[in-house]
Amino acid sequence: MRAAEELRFDLPHATLAAKRWGDPASPPLLALHGWLDNAATFDALAPLLARRWQVVALDLRGHGRSSHIAAGAWYHYVDYFDDIRATLDHCGWHRVDLLGHSLGGTLASLFAALYPERVGELLLIEALGPLTRTLDEALPQLRRALDQHAAFSARRPLRVFPTLAEAITARMLANDLSEPAARAIVTRGIEPADGGHVWSSDPRLTLVSPQRYTEDEVLAMLGAIRARTSLVLADPATSYLPSAMMDARAARVADIRVVRLPGHHHLHLEDAPAVAAALLQAKD
Repeated sequence: MRAAEELRFDLPHATLAAKRWGDPASPPLLALHGWLDNAATFDALAPLLARRWQVVALDLRGHGRSSHIAAGAWYHYVDYFDDIRATLDHCGWHRVDLLGHSLGGTLASLFAALYPERVGELLLIEALGPLTRTLDEALPQLRRALDQHAAFSARRPLRVFPTLAEAITARMLANDLSEPAARAIVTRGIEPADGGHVWSSDPRLTLVSPQRYTEDEVLAMLGAIRARTSLVLADPATSYLPSAMMDARAARVADIRVVRLPGHHHLHLEDAPAVAAALLQAKD
């Protein structure tokens, strides 16, 4: 298996970095990572999938080695759909298979609903649609987001990690990751700074989203997915992805296979062979 190749997509509105595994002549599988992760979250999984696809994992805007948005702007959820569509057009892919984990899985699932003609197969890990809110939470959510955005310039400077090892330890503690799993994400997700290293991701990604859909809206949108879908979930269930909610969402997708595997939210990093076997079984 050849080593991963570094890619760079100069799009009209952003520059996105990416990694590619597999034969460029193979069918494309565009992989989308989770919030505050980067393309290296697929370092363990992608080589196992590369016998079927060329796996192209993006650094989403504001993450990893991709560009940030302009000063004073917001990270709007819907802007990532522009990035996905622009990447497909840039690569000349009219139709593509999608792989997504967490945030990347929510983007992949809604993109498949928005543009069913452009998505052949949908592979999801710990995601099917975005987080939601109740009607009563709409106004407080917007107020909190606006207040955070207004106060952003007054935030304290980025934390500096004197060594790579200290950054890896911090990520292990934050996400309950093993050292190899944290090392993959951290190595791609830091940049040099005076006194050591800082996260390369845009700090504005930590601000509260100003708007979220209701659960009914998400259920309605998921019903538009036409791609053959495989959903891998952790067992026990992640706290914000309760089994009842995920079962109800899966019931809205016409052609879906749900697999629950022992592990936690980053199970594709911790047990890539099991996740790959589940996803490849669906393909077979």
